[in-house]
Amino acid sequence: MASNLRNSSLQKWSIIIFASLLGFTLFILPVIASSIYSFQKPGGKGYSFISYTWLLHQAGFFPSVGTSLKLAVLAGILNISLMVPTMVYLNFTGQKLKPLVDFICILPLVIPVVSLAIGAQNAMPSFLQNTQYELVFFFVIIGLPFTYRTLDTALQAISLKTLVEASRSLGASWIRTIIRVIVPAIRGGITGALFLTFALSIGEYTITSLLHWETFPTWTVVASQQNILGAIALSVFSFVSAIALLATVALFSKKGARQVGVDQ
Repeated sequence: MASNLRNSSLQKWSIIIFASLLGFTLFILPVIASSIYSFQKPGGKGYSFISYTWLLHQAGFFPSVGTSLKLAVLAGILNISLMVPTMVYLNFTGQKLKPLVDFICILPLVIPVVSLAIGAQNAMPSFLQNTQYELVFFFVIIGLPFTYRTLDTALQAISLKTLVEASRSLGASWIRTIIRVIVPAIRGGITGALFLTFALSIGEYTITSLLHWETFPTWTVVASQQNILGAIALSVFSFVSAIALLATVALFSKKGARQVGVDQ
């Protein structure tokens, strides 16, 4: 018995160590190597911040970053505003419609991006077709498959019917029930959906390029062709900034969840 336990423990730790080494080799090591390379001076003589200063002084850097952040935030807010009430309805009284909505939300993964960009743009109101805010609706569309699954899983993990009936019996309206009762209960799912929508929006290149708008991904492609060291610095900057931004959002989300728990 002791020998079997020892062998099982050894096997478990062997798998953990192997997986850790594999993850370090495939994910962490390239980032470290790229970071070191991005600090090299032209010609490989010494290290400095010259590539990063070059990046910050490039025309269009700050406007493109600001545009991408603005559109990603708007897309996340619109996506959650549309999908949370929809998913609550589908899981509470609209079970028969779930297969249809599920099919609709999968379509962005099936329809080619070129067809989506050109076809959907022509279907938009004319006052949106010539503004960068049309991208917000495209970002919401491509985020639907992931938002649907995330929110559906979160709602199935709680006793939705009990929460809704209790809130409604106390005189709360549907809007108040969703905002004050359901949203705190699925805060983790909402945060995950926001993360996915934001990440997809901030990194979307194909649709933005097809519609000829300049966001951070399209600006990156043009700027990286001018300086190889600057291109590496740009990649490292994008990666670190994304991780820092998502970690900050997650931190504030956890603080908000604790505050809700204390208030309750």
